[in-house]
Amino acid sequence: MAHVGNGAAAAEEEEDCFEDAYDRIPTACNMDLQTAIQETQCALNLVLNNKFSQALDLLKPWWKDSMYHALGYSSILVMQAAMTFDHRDIQTAMATIKEALQTCQRFRKKNSVVGSLSSLITRQSNLQEEEMHAEICYAECLLQKATLTFVQDENMISFIKGGIKIRTSYQIYKDCQNLLNVTQDLAGQSDSFRQFEGGVKLGIGSFNLMLSLLPQRILRLLEFIGFSGNRGFGLSQLREGASSSSLRSILCALTLLFYNTYVSLILGTAEGNLVEAEALLEPYQAKYPKGSIILFYSARIAVLRGNFEKAQARYEECIGSQQEWKQIHHLCYWELMWTHCYQQDWVQAYHYADLLCKESRWSKAIYVYQKAAILSMMSEDEAKRTGENIVELFRQVEGLKQRLAGKSIPMEKFAVRKSRRYKSSNPIPLVIPLLEMMYVWNGFTIVGKRADCTEALLVTIETAEEQLRNNTNLAEFHSDDSCLVQMLKGLCLKHLGRLLQAELCFTQVLSSEGRIRFDHYLIPFSLYELGLLYKQQGDFTKATSYIENAKTNYKDYSMESRLHFRIHAALNSLKGSPVSTP
Repeated sequence: MAHVGNGAAAAEEEEDCFEDAYDRIPTACNMDLQTAIQETQCALNLVLNNKFSQALDLLKPWWKDSMYHALGYSSILVMQAAMTFDHRDIQTAMATIKEALQTCQRFRKKNSVVGSLSSLITRQSNLQEEEMHAEICYAECLLQKATLTFVQDENMISFIKGGIKIRTSYQIYKDCQNLLNVTQDLAGQSDSFRQFEGGVKLGIGSFNLMLSLLPQRILRLLEFIGFSGNRGFGLSQLREGASSSSLRSILCALTLLFYNTYVSLILGTAEGNLVEAEALLEPYQAKYPKGSIILFYSARIAVLRGNFEKAQARYEECIGSQQEWKQIHHLCYWELMWTHCYQQDWVQAYHYADLLCKESRWSKAIYVYQKAAILSMMSEDEAKRTGENIVELFRQVEGLKQRLAGKSIPMEKFAVRKSRRYKSSNPIPLVIPLLEMMYVWNGFTIVGKRADCTEALLVTIETAEEQLRNNTNLAEFHSDDSCLVQMLKGLCLKHLGRLLQAELCFTQVLSSEGRIRFDHYLIPFSLYELGLLYKQQGDFTKATSYIENAKTNYKDYSMESRLHFRIHAALNSLKGSPVSTP
């Protein structure tokens, strides 16, 4: 394939667009590998400078003729779909990935099958370099498809189906890694090989990290078809990729940031490495100071540090940095809602929950439930001033439930089940429902960084406890509500260092197992929390026993998948897995 222009012009063009917005799209008749990578780098810089449409405009003319343009174009649409959780966006992204895979396929080695890449080692022409890059781009598009599958649903079956779909991608990455291992001398000499190496590290690292998160009962099934995951190896590959100077270095960094600031918290035991996250983000804060993605992660790190005031300022800055992708605003609204909830500023939390209900298409059921739950925490006068009807909001939730790829969203199912209490003509209100949702999202771990906020939450919980104790009406929900209050009280006490009192709260929940009628999830979750408490005290044997009990002896309860991910992470940490808690 012919180059576009001459090398000097291409280098100058790349330098002009490296950090600032791309001002013009060059006209060309053909596209070679080096220039395709350069243009994709320019598009990536545009994205990081909030110029999303310009990035798509740059890539679109070539996305059906160039593997890197196809990869970049589909990546932007996948990122958009992952942020909106909108079925139409997911369908559009899926259709684009299908086209991108066809584009990459045309550059792959003819009659290529998994395992045959070693034949490329013997010859080192440009054509073979294109074939190698086509393999990595093809595998990356398949990985994007897997990402969308994971975004759609956290149900166990979804993960299994997603895992089977991406087996080809995994095998290609393994073959590319084998090829890289025997061509290290070339990798050190050629920019094309360094770019190839960056792609391998991103893929191998992401796959190993993703697979290592899966509970054993899924992983055992996947191992039959050749999957295995090593978290330590995955993290090391991503760290090496992030420190390189390839196109994919920032993608490795963003993967690590997402793992340390979200995945480890929601699907793990909140043992993300914040020191590493800050170090990864620092150079990009200097390079893209107004970049919304960079500002968003800077704010998220501040949240996890317990610096809610700084985080709120950063999220507001992120919102003001661009107006093109409103979905990023919605992510900020979600985070701002929670930071105000952590501080029990219910009026401001309501403001952002209301914005989400009006503007975001992600999950109306969850947004309306969250808004109603926040209103439930307000004083009667505060709630009245909003003009909202709390009972009617809860009654709306079930009708807003959606299905993605034929499946219900687990969090929506939980919100629907809880809101059914309001269907009767004389409903019994939920007890501290917002704090229950805070626990579901592992928010108590975040609040636990601030003793003042934790103490304030404890006061709120003890007030609810007193009200339940004084309630002479022994309604059908009384035992469930009392157990919820005790579990949340135990969490606050644990984070305040009052471990014996926390243990008493958790054991009180367990002793009430026979009286729980609806919220059966409270027992396995309390066993898990008690296990973590014993781990904190250094009694690893007892910790393992309680967590294994939660894993083995309970099923068919709300958020079962989420707990099994957390159990898997906890048991790995008890076995001495390489985790850090700076």
